[in-house]
Amino acid sequence: MSGTYLDSSASEKLIAAAVAAPSMHNMQPWRFRLHTDSTTVEIHADAGRGLPHEDPHGRALLIAAGAALFNLRVAVIHFGWKPVTRLLPDPRHPGLLASVHITGRTSPRTLHGDDLHEAIRHRHSSRFPFGDRPVPVSVRHELAEAAQAEGATLAVTGPSETARLLRITTEAERRNHADPARSGESRRWSSHDGGEDTGIPSAALGPQDTFEQLPKRDSSARRSLEQLPARPFERTPALASLSTGHDRRTDRLRAGQALEYVLLVATAHGLRTSLLHQALDDAVPRGDQY
Repeated sequence: MSGTYLDSSASEKLIAAAVAAPSMHNMQPWRFRLHTDSTTVEIHADAGRGLPHEDPHGRALLIAAGAALFNLRVAVIHFGWKPVTRLLPDPRHPGLLASVHITGRTSPRTLHGDDLHEAIRHRHSSRFPFGDRPVPVSVRHELAEAAQAEGATLAVTGPSETARLLRITTEAERRNHADPARSGESRRWSSHDGGEDTGIPSAALGPQDTFEQLPKRDSSARRSLEQLPARPFERTPALASLSTGHDRRTDRLRAGQALEYVLLVATAHGLRTSLLHQALDDAVPRGDQY
């Protein structure tokens, strides 16, 4: 691809990378628009794919949009262009979350170069048991650098903090399961085995933990937890928290970019990843951890 004019082929490749980002229940709550100048891609919120009960403050929507934005930036750089990003560029249109203006020829590569672009198509959230092999210290440092590059902080949790996070996640999952409205939203976005691009296919739902230590989200929202399939998960899970200093809309978009950077670096190193975000679903707006 030459120049900075986005033809249909170039646009499709950029958007294909962007939509591979993670989102709650794989709802993909975004729309993309090619600006009339044919060099700017806009990311808009798709309110029709929001989750009013499970994501009442729109935090998950904005984090997902930030992750899609990061993938878009990686793809732009991969194809030899320079992305100029603006968050919430027009106060008159709050649904316009970000714009990426494509200019010039190649810019300095990201920390891991084309490894990140390759990782986009391999990254996915795993809902199955992990191994007990520790993450190398050098890789932990790279993950922390990735988060920091996007204005966030990644911290590997110690035993007491890990126990606390697992406890509050378990409590939040029980609340989600007991709430008919939230369970209904989960059912609508799970077991999508047809031709839909959104939603979670049944094969990816995963089992529950036999030891009842690692709280896995029951995305199928079945009526009885006792009826869910179970397998033994790792006894000492490796957890890390991603945090921002504030919880403004721009912070949530930055958190999403940092999250996707971390996930792609992990994928490039052959690591599987999963997200425990239940405790944030009904949290009041505030600076917090992801």
